[in-house]
Amino acid sequence: MRRKIQRSMILVITTTLLITYAITTFVVYRQTISLMEDEIRQEADYICAAVGISGEAYLKEMDAVRKNTRVTMIDRQGKVTYDSKEDEVTLENHKSRPEVKEALSTGSGQDIRKSDTLGQEMFYYAQRLADGNVLRVSKTVDTAFFTAIRILPAMGVIAVMMLLIAWILARWQVARLIRPINELDLDNPMENDVYEELTPLLMSIDRQNKEKDAIANMRKEFSANVSHELKTPLTSISGYAEIMKDGLVKPEDMKKFSERIYNEASRLITLVEDIIKLSRLDEGKVELEKEEVDLYQLAREVCSRLAPQANARDIRIEVTGESVVYRGIRQILDEMVYNICENAIKYNKDGGTLSVWVGSTLKGKKIIVTDTGIGIPADQQERIFERFYRVDKSHSKESGGTGLGLSIVKHGAMIHDADIRVESEVGKGTRMELTF
Repeated sequence: MRRKIQRSMILVITTTLLITYAITTFVVYRQTISLMEDEIRQEADYICAAVGISGEAYLKEMDAVRKNTRVTMIDRQGKVTYDSKEDEVTLENHKSRPEVKEALSTGSGQDIRKSDTLGQEMFYYAQRLADGNVLRVSKTVDTAFFTAIRILPAMGVIAVMMLLIAWILARWQVARLIRPINELDLDNPMENDVYEELTPLLMSIDRQNKEKDAIANMRKEFSANVSHELKTPLTSISGYAEIMKDGLVKPEDMKKFSERIYNEASRLITLVEDIIKLSRLDEGKVELEKEEVDLYQLAREVCSRLAPQANARDIRIEVTGESVVYRGIRQILDEMVYNICENAIKYNKDGGTLSVWVGSTLKGKKIIVTDTGIGIPADQQERIFERFYRVDKSHSKESGGTGLGLSIVKHGAMIHDADIRVESEVGKGTRMELTF
């Protein structure tokens, strides 16, 4: 970055110097041309006055004096009667030359072009005399060009000095600009007093730091909860198995102990399966393809599977609504509806009701699950989707919940871009909406 900034600054300065030289050369050239034009006009006026007094003989007398100025006398018909650069008057007719033509018409004329005789770029100024002839004075423009070129060495020296100074200043300025960036405290980005332009970057870093801390804390909490949840059934299984191994169980109690071991093992298997599901959802490793799913038919199938659990507690299940087709991952949609309905049974009252409605609304396709259960306190409704979070921990242990069901629902909703809305009142029941 340091070298890139230095190169950029040197490039800008070099470009500026080149542009400055080009503009300076042009200005000097134009200024020299302007001075030359004024000088030639004055010389032409002087020569015209002298010719008016002494005649054309004056022109030949002054040949030795005029070294850089070419003087030409042209009569009314355009014939050259005298030229200071020719020994013999053998030049072609000049009546069609722009400056001569303009002088014959208006009294004076001028033009800049390459001379066919001398092969040089010339400035011509012509003036009509009292007798109708035209006196033309000309000088080479090359002198103006060479005057402009003469400043090239000086400009080169200045350019080298300026580039050297620019390189030194660039190093100093770049070091000064980069020092605050090199000294950034990335652990506490918002406490840095640096450039205003870096504020969005620092805010982004601060947000990422907070997200990383939150994820780290969540992982620690998740690991602790997983360890605890796994340890509980494993301890029970180990304890019952040890008692049975030592022969301390009466034959008539063997079935009851075996049943407890089986239930704890089933709970352990369910917990491990839920953890695996969440891990796959977290890592985005859901490789199932989306398909057309009838949400109404899916809800009926889920409730049919949960019917034995509902019947054991005399809970009545109702499925109403209409056929609604949604394109999604069937397995995840099934788990979402299953977990919500299973919770509605687990935390319901004996003899209660579980209602499932499926249909289309103005806001989208919906699945609404309503129960007459124990309800969720208002201050805990936002936390029910956290992993291992339980509103009623004692009831959860009795029902065998893992505390991961609604977390799976939340991740499934994120995958399907669905919204979850919860309405609940303690002692009256809960209403949970899934909007696709």
